[in-house]
Amino acid sequence: MQQENRRIILFTGHFGSGKTELAINYSIKLARQGQAVTVVDLDIVNPFFRSSEVRDVLEKEGIRLLSPNFVGTTVDVPSLPPEIYSVFQSKNSKVIFDVGGDDIGATALGRYYPYFMQEPYRMFFVINARRPLSSTPEQIIEMLKAIESHSRLKVTDLINNTNLMYETNLNHLLEGQEIVEQVSEKLNIPIAYISGVAEVIEQLPEQYNKKGFPIDIYLHPPWDREDEV
Repeated sequence: MQQENRRIILFTGHFGSGKTELAINYSIKLARQGQAVTVVDLDIVNPFFRSSEVRDVLEKEGIRLLSPNFVGTTVDVPSLPPEIYSVFQSKNSKVIFDVGGDDIGATALGRYYPYFMQEPYRMFFVINARRPLSSTPEQIIEMLKAIESHSRLKVTDLINNTNLMYETNLNHLLEGQEIVEQVSEKLNIPIAYISGVAEVIEQLPEQYNKKGFPIDIYLHPPWDREDEV
């Protein structure tokens, strides 16, 4: 993992990109480096893959979680807690924003635009080139620009997280890398990481070694959870 000099880090991407999994892993890696970390869950749409679903895991790592009100209940339209504003005032903690993967999520982020303008931020755009509407450079660029437009913020880095969940192999990741490199070239946005489970990342060619970002899987849909069988 590269040294993180920014205090505010955002994870965005289309549905199924794996952005929430990346946000969770990134926050845990920072916490294990001795950093104070707060995770802000701005995903008010996706019911299955939210940072709030692993609250216990984050809290065991000493990570503070701010999530939409009524997460974990039957309320359909949660609201964002006012405590989110506090992360912009307190400068002694890294802040990870997990942003919803559509216009609604990006618009929710945009309400904090004046605060993001007060200090440098890092905004990752996570790409899974095996997902619908994310399989070509043109589709990816369209989604990226839509998120930038609604949030009024600029993507600073790309992450190749191409996967087929449990069936992912190195070829999937490398095929995705070719697509992400085209996006990077067209938009002049660097590729920060190539992410995936450790056994796949360990197989990356030497040219990509410094970009490899191994992750653990914390999120599982309800139909794949042992405790709900």
